[in-house]
Amino acid sequence: MNRSIRLAALALTALALTTACGGSGDGSGADAGQRPVQAEQAAAPAVTFPAPSGAPAPAKTLAKIPAKGEVRLEQGPFTDRVRVTGLALSEREPSVTGHFAITSDVSDVLALELRAAFYDERGHLVGTGSFQYAEEGEAGEAAHGTAGHAKPRAEGAGIDFSAVPKTALTGTPASAVLSVPVLVNE
Repeated sequence: MNRSIRLAALALTALALTTACGGSGDGSGADAGQRPVQAEQAAAPAVTFPAPSGAPAPAKTLAKIPAKGEVRLEQGPFTDRVRVTGLALSEREPSVTGHFAITSDVSDVLALELRAAFYDERGHLVGTGSFQYAEEGEAGEAAHGTAGHAKPRAEGAGIDFSAVPKTALTGTPASAVLSVPVLVNE
């Protein structure tokens, strides 16, 4: 019988704790001595996170120096959803060119950014370039339904791109690393 009394006391304690912690059944959380849950939540300070700072900066020096003319695709959060082919480096007018296609689905691409980091023959960073693509606003939305859409679209067969530096490079590029820091699709 002693064991039965202990089990009953344990069950009553569990019931009392459950009721005290808001399990009273009416859902108000306003039992005697308790404030409503909404008031507690309103009194707590809001949690804020810093705004994203953008893609990480490219490496100043490559650990493994690529072959002259080589363009590598840096693995990132989007590279498993895309296919980048025909990568080439132009030294005369520095740029990285290629073909970009979505492989994961058939939704429309709203925004795309490709970044190229250019390196000299010793693997030192000499500058960066980028390619941006955006289907935004009324012109972009109207173009989705028109056959005469002049701008290439990133979905389906994909698009050709050329990532070019916005400022002069500090040396002659011998190789490049391409990354996909932005990919937004519906």
